[in-house]
Amino acid sequence: MRILVAEDDPVIALGLVKRLRSLGHEPLGPAANGVEAVAQATNDPPDLYLFDIDMPLLDGLAAARALAEAGLRRPVVVVTGVQDPGLIERSIETGVSAYLTKPIDERQLGAAIQLAAARHDEFLRLEAEVTRAHQALEDRKLVERAKGILMDGLGLTEAEAFRRIQRLARDRNKRLADVAALLIDNQAVLSADQP
Repeated sequence: MRILVAEDDPVIALGLVKRLRSLGHEPLGPAANGVEAVAQATNDPPDLYLFDIDMPLLDGLAAARALAEAGLRRPVVVVTGVQDPGLIERSIETGVSAYLTKPIDERQLGAAIQLAAARHDEFLRLEAEVTRAHQALEDRKLVERAKGILMDGLGLTEAEAFRRIQRLARDRNKRLADVAALLIDNQAVLSADQP
């Protein structure tokens, strides 16, 4: 996994890079602050972010949020040397997948990376499922509207209107929603036939 490291302490940054390599990952960076991290991630998007929270110019949480808003949402593991419940709350609000306190050992780091990647994959699956459900609802609305147009314009029953949309979809090798959209776009033709 390609992991972007952002840590303002060069000694800690090199230690994180070394641990990532020993875990079989490809470390990118390290970036010395959040602004550098955003620039590096924008130029060469990694698979995961490993960010220190307390960095100059732009902290790790703000950098993660900026990247997500720019369409570069990735799993985020944050590290901090500060014991602050407020940081945990901010991390949750930012969508951080794992939170580690310094000093970090290799075992904790490996587990946090696995957890973050798994949570991110689950989030993407859920997001795709919501998108599919939303599209199915929109498709259903189109079909219902097209049925109404056929019922009003041709005096068909609801079942007859639906069968006609199905037949048109089958004959034209199109989705029901696509045929419904065509009927809606051309509803003036149906009403022009009426006296």
